Amino acid sequence: MLALNSVILTVFFFLLPLLPAQSQADTLSDQRVASFIESVRAAQTLAPEFEELERQMDNQNESTMPDFSRIVSESLEQMKGHEAYGRLEDVVQDHGFDSLESWGATGDRVFQAWMAIEMAEQKPAARQEMEAALAEMENSPHMTAEQKAQMRAMMEGAMGAMQSASNAPAADIEAVRPHVEALRQLGEE
Repeated sequence: MLALNSVILTVFFFLLPLLPAQSQADTLSDQRVASFIESVRAAQTLAPEFEELERQMDNQNESTMPDFSRIVSESLEQMKGHEAYGRLEDVVQDHGFDSLESWGATGDRVFQAWMAIEMAEQKPAARQEMEAALAEMENSPHMTAEQKAQMRAMMEGAMGAMQSASNAPAADIEAVRPHVEALRQLGEE
């Protein structure tokens, strides 16, 4: 469970402060994925200026598991009206995106495909760890019924997130696969 949570949290916190929609009919090309990664690197330079917005967004999202199919878009929706939105739009346009909406859609697809790749690599172990943790929690005499209900809800959310990520289109997964290491590095930065 720790490995899955680590991957989810690393990626979630990497994209959350930046975080919208492009048509699935568009091809997710190698260049588009590379441009998205470079735009995220450039956008990270804005992060120190918008720490309060990041805290607000973290607080709003802390009790829910992200929808990996819309993680970037949903975060951008939360940013609307904030100075960061306009600044981020300038950055993404400098990297070849027409708008934050098209950048967000690309980000949604990149992120979902990346999570599908990561989860496929650890799926059996992650599911087993989650089931073991759930059984341990259910049998724990040290947890209240309320605590068990909260943990159960979190586990169900994680399972839903895994399902959401696994729904990534095969073409998107193949487009993102060559960039996995760059995405991992970005998540660590």
